[in-house]
Amino acid sequence: MKKLLPVAFILMYLGAEGQSTYQPYSHQSYQKLSPILYGSQTRIHTAIKPLIPDSILHIVFDSLLHIHGNHRTTWAGRKLWQEHLVEVKRGDNLFYADFLPDFEVGRTNSKDQSTVWLNRKGVQVGGHIGKKFSFYANYTFSNAQFPGYVAEYINGRGVIPGEAGTVYIDGNKHRWSNGTANVSFTPTKYLNVSVGYDKNFIGDGYRSLLLSDVSPNYVTTKLTGTLGNVRYLSLWAYMRDPFATSYENRTAIDGVINDGAGANLFKWGAFQYIDWNVSNRLSIGFFQSVLWAPKNTAGRRGFDFNYISPLIFLRSVELTNTASPDKMHLGLNTKYKVLDNLSVYGQFLLSELTVKELFAGNGYIHNKYGFQLGMRGHDLFGVSRLNYLTEYNTVRPYTYQHFNPITAYTNYNQPLAHPLGANFREGVGLVNYSYRQIDFQIQGNWALYGSDSNEETNNGGDLRKPYTNYLRDYGNAIGQGIVTHTTYVSFKTAYLINPSYNLRIELAMANRRTSNIHSTDNTRLIHVGIRSSFRNVYHDF
Repeated sequence: MKKLLPVAFILMYLGAEGQSTYQPYSHQSYQKLSPILYGSQTRIHTAIKPLIPDSILHIVFDSLLHIHGNHRTTWAGRKLWQEHLVEVKRGDNLFYADFLPDFEVGRTNSKDQSTVWLNRKGVQVGGHIGKKFSFYANYTFSNAQFPGYVAEYINGRGVIPGEAGTVYIDGNKHRWSNGTANVSFTPTKYLNVSVGYDKNFIGDGYRSLLLSDVSPNYVTTKLTGTLGNVRYLSLWAYMRDPFATSYENRTAIDGVINDGAGANLFKWGAFQYIDWNVSNRLSIGFFQSVLWAPKNTAGRRGFDFNYISPLIFLRSVELTNTASPDKMHLGLNTKYKVLDNLSVYGQFLLSELTVKELFAGNGYIHNKYGFQLGMRGHDLFGVSRLNYLTEYNTVRPYTYQHFNPITAYTNYNQPLAHPLGANFREGVGLVNYSYRQIDFQIQGNWALYGSDSNEETNNGGDLRKPYTNYLRDYGNAIGQGIVTHTTYVSFKTAYLINPSYNLRIELAMANRRTSNIHSTDNTRLIHVGIRSSFRNVYHDF
């Protein structure tokens, strides 16, 4: 009976207009919806995340979260265990506000930096006006001292993983701020329009090779149309890559020059995805993207109105532009519900392909693609709320690179898809279990990738480098360069205090080992803290 409750919620609200607030995407929270999203009795568009604010799923999502909450009758009890700190409801209108604490302290095995900590303070506001308009915003200010491998990543890129630029204080300490904003309008049940400074994710797995939430926020305008079993997303983005390097001596290639620094290094992006739920079990989605950048500081190209139509085929438009400097990708995303509680899914990402060379099996440089295969399920062994996921990802060398680093598949010096960039193989396994207010998660990652020996060498994994200086035309293979192996194992347990803004006490332990012919690094970490918000943070690279 309990297993049918999620479906009962769906059926109860079918045909009604959703009335809910924006919910940032979080794997930790969304996996609790697996019986609804991936159950064989429902036909739901699961690949586009965050979910549309007015979607019926958010009503169910709120309900499911509060099922596990501590229901109190006193004002203080409700504020601590159930409600937002400030919550005002007037008819169909809602306004809420919260303080977002994130305080952690821990230890590592590093002799140089044995103590790690995070001191983050923030606020969020959100709500909806009627049943068609919703809004959300947050702002956080953070100080931290990270484990050695994360600090090394920051020092090399000048940016906090998944967030923004950083200021160094006292050597190993970092300070930064970050914000999110989203305004959503649903004039009819067929269309949602949103404008924001946020992240996006397309896929059904833990990773996405098409578009993921690994990089920092960027400015977006989104149109999402739904007609029957088809959902169509058209997204335009404004991104920055202030650390992108230009060609040596600023040499023009096809008339494109990265002439400028800092704020001048921006780019535009257009992303389209169409998702068709063929049946309750099968869905198929097609993806396409294009990135383009200004020519120079004196005569900026700006927004290319060839890509303004939400219904246009971007690939055909780009091909009509001779010597186009734009970076294109095509992709496929699909899932099939094999059993009532088991789904398989996959992705295919294509950058360039020469069929004749592909079947020759000779490692041709311009065959650039990646794919993902995975499966996920819920109620494993008949245990309610025991969810799992396992997937395999691989991307060939140079796939996301471009001849000009500013138009590579990156945002603010970080990949727009997989955190490892390209030239890798990876396996991921996750097990999640929730019992009342207690959450458990076990995660294991394995990766093989090819590293570069110096800044001049380009083996195809570092997206910040132009592929004009690739190694060779033939004989390219995944893992070329310095073969590096990384394993990452972690365990997390949390006690959920307030589900409205995911306030929880969390204990986490992790072990990361990376090795190649030159060195071996083994990082062990344990930390405890009080955390809030729903945002994904990826340190498993």
